[in-house]
Amino acid sequence: MHVVQQQAAQAVDATNYITASHASSEAFKTASLLKTLTVNALILGESGTGRKTLACYILPDAPVLDASLFDELLTALQSNREIIITHLENSPNIKTLFEQIIQNNVRVIATCSEQYTHEILEELFSVRLYLPPLSERPEDVEALIEHFTLETERTFGHAERFDMKAIKADLSKNATTLRQQVFLVNLLDNINENELMMIMERFLMDKLGSNNDYRTFLHLYEVPLIRAGLKQFKSQLQLADRLGLNRNTLRKKISENRSFGLET
Repeated sequence: MHVVQQQAAQAVDATNYITASHASSEAFKTASLLKTLTVNALILGESGTGRKTLACYILPDAPVLDASLFDELLTALQSNREIIITHLENSPNIKTLFEQIIQNNVRVIATCSEQYTHEILEELFSVRLYLPPLSERPEDVEALIEHFTLETERTFGHAERFDMKAIKADLSKNATTLRQQVFLVNLLDNINENELMMIMERFLMDKLGSNNDYRTFLHLYEVPLIRAGLKQFKSQLQLADRLGLNRNTLRKKISENRSFGLET
């Protein structure tokens, strides 16, 4: 089987890709070639790396169904010449799915986790695309941050620049968590006291109930206060003075909250 191992960047939408890195640029070329062919292709990678969007770029008019929706998927295979199947690893019966694809002569672009393996995949997909995590594509991360910042500006009417030196990009779920982080940073930069208290109230609503809740949740106030103070005043001595605390009291509070990243 001819296997194409390519790297692809997170797609922003069905026609506009981030191609800041060499890897994403090469992936776009491969995807563009696949648009002109009639072969089946499998797109592998982690969540949030652009698997689904890349598939939609290749087959822009094809229906998109999750492999877990087995009955709906089998029905769609009977009435479509092309189809996109996401999360192939969720299929309850990959063998039957394979048989229906062959029987109905449907062209398939599918996505799945890179850990998923099955012998049928070798028979069904003549081309494979691998999308590496964003942590391996820093140029694309910067470009995506810019894109998400512009999206934030359109949503909120304003946007702060995302300072990658001051705020570590959250790539735990690739573009998914990165987008959430950019939105959250901009939301928090413009939040007022009442909105902040409302968020805290909603967070605590179903968590209260023990006899020691005050001490249990006190860190939610103390930790950000101490973190912000240390960043602004650069020393515990100055921070203790500004907070009206004894320096030993401040050191004790920092020690009590070491599990949250505070250091004495």
